[in-house]
Amino acid sequence: MNAPASPIEQLHMSLPDIDWITDTPRVTRLSQDFSWFSPVLKGELNGKRADIVAKPRNEEEIRQLVAACARLRIPITVRGGGTGNYGQAVPLQGGLLMDMSGYNAFLWAKDGVGRAQAGIRLSEFDKEAQAKGWELRCIPSTFRSATLGGLFGGGFGGAGSITWGPLACPGNVLGVRAITIEPEPNFVELRGAEALAMHHVYGTNGLVLEIEVGLAPAHDWLESVVVFDDFDKALEFSDVIARAPGILKKEVGLLACPVPDYMTTLADHLEPGCHAALLVVAESCEQPMLEYVQRYGGKVTYRQTAAEVKATRRTIIEYAWNHTTLNALKVDKTLTYLQSSFTPGQHLEQVRLMEKLLGGKDGEVLLHAEFLRTMTGEVTCSALQLVRYTTPERLNEIIDIFRANGVRINNPHVYHLEDGKAQGELAPEIIETKKRFDPQGLLNPGKMRTWKNT
Repeated sequence: MNAPASPIEQLHMSLPDIDWITDTPRVTRLSQDFSWFSPVLKGELNGKRADIVAKPRNEEEIRQLVAACARLRIPITVRGGGTGNYGQAVPLQGGLLMDMSGYNAFLWAKDGVGRAQAGIRLSEFDKEAQAKGWELRCIPSTFRSATLGGLFGGGFGGAGSITWGPLACPGNVLGVRAITIEPEPNFVELRGAEALAMHHVYGTNGLVLEIEVGLAPAHDWLESVVVFDDFDKALEFSDVIARAPGILKKEVGLLACPVPDYMTTLADHLEPGCHAALLVVAESCEQPMLEYVQRYGGKVTYRQTAAEVKATRRTIIEYAWNHTTLNALKVDKTLTYLQSSFTPGQHLEQVRLMEKLLGGKDGEVLLHAEFLRTMTGEVTCSALQLVRYTTPERLNEIIDIFRANGVRINNPHVYHLEDGKAQGELAPEIIETKKRFDPQGLLNPGKMRTWKNT
């Protein structure tokens, strides 16, 4: 007598028209993200993988998959481009990995608002929106491969946050269409704050199908690198550009010495031992930007117009945000990183203090700061510092030093929601949303510790 079919086998056999991936190497590859940025997560998540991968092409296929998984109680982990850094898309308990990359239609853009299916690549969304005179307000450095759903489910903001704040700011995400994880699934439209209850929670409390976002007017952006010999001048220059209300901008980042030394493909534009500001400003604002360059003693070593960016497909945004970490890891695989948030109005003093305590050319923590607006519109900076990694114990000591000096750390070396950005406690609306949309707890199980206690 043959053994009864397993739940995964039943799922596979019951939906023969779905685009399935079953071979072990591909399933293993799709079960990974960029959590290897963290030597801690690399060890903890080693060997974790889905049992099977499905690539739905339309809403009906998603409905069929969700209904079958709910009946069979099979875990579901949703994947976009796999560019997350915290193990968001790594299945902890096997089950189905739902690759949303085939569910990728651009739906519409008008009057400063756009909508698309979750699997669309951000680069493709931007291309479609720009044809209508609009563009995404914020894009991560991984915009070529990252998806809209991935940005919503696990992202912060990125280039553009200096003007529009993080993605969580009211008005940046206007609504989502989601599906309940039940034997008879329902489709639900969530607006405003209700939609944001599913933001940046790794797809643990809802499966999002469409996302509606606020757009910005499209501009011709000028990309520049400005180098400095003096750290304080570089820091002050970056801050004044970030705060200048008359300069339209998309990116203001600072790579303190020795971080520029790791950007080897930009080596011709980065003098040894320099501090480098990465700027993306509207072409119409180049002259006032250059006046600040002169005032603070900087030197422009790289300049690329919007037409040149389009022609070369080379953008300095791919040296900013977490691409700084990626580029550095190509040179030195022993590095890792931290994510810190400085207090508006105190951020320059805090940066200088931490640079004194842990930074500098030969320090353990190498400053990479990104200037942005907060949820309430204040200008500050966050940092994705490079860390010369030695042991988990020392890494935690470094985190404690930052926190003891009033600097918030969003720990990128943990995979539970409560231990990272949430700082130990999830908002009640996150749990209530999970009860509503995932009553069996099948979505990305193991990432939300609080769910075990509800």
